[in-house]
Amino acid sequence: MKKFLITGGCGFFGANLAARLLERGHPVVLFDNMSREGAEPNLAWLRSLGKPEVHTGDIRDAARVADLLRETRPDAVFHLAGQVAMTTSVKSPVDDFLINAAGTVNLLEALRQHRPEASLVYSSTNKVYGALQGVQLVEEARRYSSPSHPRGVGEDQPLDFRTPYGCSKGAADQYVLEYARTYGLRTAVFRHSTIYGCHQHSTFDQGWVGWFCRQALEQKVKPGAPAFTISGDGKQVRDLLYADDAVDCYLLAEERIEAIRGRAFNLGGGMANSSSLLELFGHLEQALGIRLRYEKLPWRHEDQRFFVADVAAVSKALGWSPQVGKIVGVERVLGWAQIR
Repeated sequence: MKKFLITGGCGFFGANLAARLLERGHPVVLFDNMSREGAEPNLAWLRSLGKPEVHTGDIRDAARVADLLRETRPDAVFHLAGQVAMTTSVKSPVDDFLINAAGTVNLLEALRQHRPEASLVYSSTNKVYGALQGVQLVEEARRYSSPSHPRGVGEDQPLDFRTPYGCSKGAADQYVLEYARTYGLRTAVFRHSTIYGCHQHSTFDQGWVGWFCRQALEQKVKPGAPAFTISGDGKQVRDLLYADDAVDCYLLAEERIEAIRGRAFNLGGGMANSSSLLELFGHLEQALGIRLRYEKLPWRHEDQRFFVADVAAVSKALGWSPQVGKIVGVERVLGWAQIR
């Protein structure tokens, strides 16, 4: 069976990918620096499912990454390791660059030198599109909409790197594609919208669906708990993709890597699974029988008021579409958060 290497394998999405592969009996190698909250419990969960091969290390260490590829010799790589918060990138732009951009080049070089026949699928971000020039917005009562993009934003949207995070992820995105063109590596890129689900240990600035589920549950259990905060007016919109559906897409991409080599796809739940913060709050209030209390902060730097992925290209290329609706997905997250 194919051997899979997952960088960032103890993070939220990496752990969900690893779990599926372990359940199918694949050899799985996890590479993670174990610095993020939730890495240890996620690893414990994975060890309850199988016997992953665990390597602790930093993607910034080129020699360590080269040794990893030479020693483990994977057939496929899912590159998920990265600095994931825009706010952190603004505070520490050099670290953000070294992790996201230089770290990705370290991995690509190691792949080119030691395992060029292996495939690599990279998790990029919708932030490579920056301010979304040309996307018209209409402010409605509870959300922003875009009459110019009724199915969402496609891959023809011009790249426009904004914030250090957008620059570092965008540079990595382009390097992954360029290594397919220049060196013939079997690589592809997914530009994520919001991926959410169980085993996501969310924080204030990363993993917003899980974070607000946690805040809602806290207010349910502790009616006197302080109000939480949001940035902006709450009408900003993203499309929600449940982790199981994202795992399906990544595995299909690896299976059909020759057909999609050197291509980038927008990946999300599509318009049917889009939600504003206010709409999510409405569902949480109904599901938990509470009234949420929150305070508004200024908009975050370069925050997109609207991003919904047009998934037509990835659906056509892989025969994939989201299966878990946003209401069902959020209820699963609430159930997981209540028992952890």
